[in-house]
Amino acid sequence: MAQPNLTLIDALRRTAAKLQKGAPYQWGHMGSCNCGNLAQELTTLTKAEIHEHALAVGRGDWQEQLNDYCPTSGLPMDLLIADMLEAGLTSSDLQHLERLTDRRILERLPREKRYLRHNFRDDVILYINAWADLLEEQLLNKIKLPNLEEIEEGVLA
Repeated sequence: MAQPNLTLIDALRRTAAKLQKGAPYQWGHMGSCNCGNLAQELTTLTKAEIHEHALAVGRGDWQEQLNDYCPTSGLPMDLLIADMLEAGLTSSDLQHLERLTDRRILERLPREKRYLRHNFRDDVILYINAWADLLEEQLLNKIKLPNLEEIEEGVLA
């Protein structure tokens, strides 16, 4: 699972909010699909640039792009994927995002909402928000605050 961090959580929340407000969404378009919309938030690339990078390689959808990813190729699509991985994602995260299949995320949803359709905007928004919530909880759980007694002892000493 992704490394929880503020940049990634914020990008997920921005992605879901933009989709909610009607941002272009087309599952068959590499720049405006599930991963493409997140890529727009994690990079400075537009949907058209992302799609162009993908077509230049000619490897198919995000699943195939990720299977063939080579961090040293210098290809624009591989550089884009590298940027997304640097943000704390894994290849597996992106593959799950494209199909809305990560069980850890799906288990957080009410039972009747766990069978998501990967090419339906509302299901993508639900999945991304649940993922952001999960990462935020994981990040907050890493923060250890001193208890009140330790604080008072430090102030009084």
